[in-house]
Amino acid sequence: MTARSGRRRPPLRAWLLAALVFGLLSACAVFSYAPTPLPSRTASGQPSSPQPTTPQPTTTPAQCTDALASYEPSSPLKPGETPSGPTLRKIVDRGRLIAGVSADTYLLGSRNPLTGKIEGFDIDMVKAVAKAIFGDENAYQLKVITAAQRIPALQNGDVDMVARNMTINCDRWKQIAFSTEYYRSGQKIMVRKGAKATSLADLNGQRVCAPKGTSSMDNLIRRAPKAIAVGADTHTGCLVMFQQGTVAAITGDDTVLAGLAAQDPYAVVPDQTAFTAEPYGLGFNTKSIDLVRFVNARLDQMRSDGEWTAIYNRWLRAPLGPAPDPPKAVYGRKP
Repeated sequence: MTARSGRRRPPLRAWLLAALVFGLLSACAVFSYAPTPLPSRTASGQPSSPQPTTPQPTTTPAQCTDALASYEPSSPLKPGETPSGPTLRKIVDRGRLIAGVSADTYLLGSRNPLTGKIEGFDIDMVKAVAKAIFGDENAYQLKVITAAQRIPALQNGDVDMVARNMTINCDRWKQIAFSTEYYRSGQKIMVRKGAKATSLADLNGQRVCAPKGTSSMDNLIRRAPKAIAVGADTHTGCLVMFQQGTVAAITGDDTVLAGLAAQDPYAVVPDQTAFTAEPYGLGFNTKSIDLVRFVNARLDQMRSDGEWTAIYNRWLRAPLGPAPDPPKAVYGRKP
């Protein structure tokens, strides 16, 4: 056999040997590098963010000295006066107030099965604001939101205000603005009739439900670490699990639990001392300071003329007893 060129082709075994040597050398080169560092995982199981290389500020955020302090009204409300301010002008031009509310929190905000309308203590707060702006308590639009959607709805401008039993606290002031306190609630537990548990401390090792994204869930985890916290989108979701027997108890504000117990003859809110104070505020976008001041003036008016007490008696007197004094307004917050 003659070769096609002047050189002889190396035998096949020589090719295989050369390939093997090259592979070993390449492997040595590869394994001589240090392993690529991987991001560590946080407690939530998500990769942590890379550490910034630029110097970070050493100052700390301003401290919240009084969560209840809101923006003082510019002046008392006057009948027939046209509201002023950029947010209020936008609402007036639109012709209606848009509020984020619950549709399944009985007594506070729930849909009446006979009329189809959403009604309750919180809804009457919306009506009171609409009446002050337009002279018509029905000049409003309701958007149903979950508890976890309250802050995003305000930040995104989906609603003008939120009236959905929202607790005022310092962390939330960093994200939204609040009116003065319009109701003082407290967190308790609801159990089945005949249950031995009468307080949160009695629920160690048991499944307890609270809505996700709420202070009720935060308090449950913090105050009862040995209980098994179970989340739901709403308190109605908790009630479904409670009735199915998958949770032993529900925790939440006494106003909410009163509404749940009224819907379930086998549920009871034991005689107990509330283990938190839950001051409710109406929520607003941080830029809507003119609207906050206006609403605070409206709340002042309702405290003094008896309208607040009338609303309480309409919705909460039967399950919670005689009306307390309306929460006092606290001012002093600066833009």
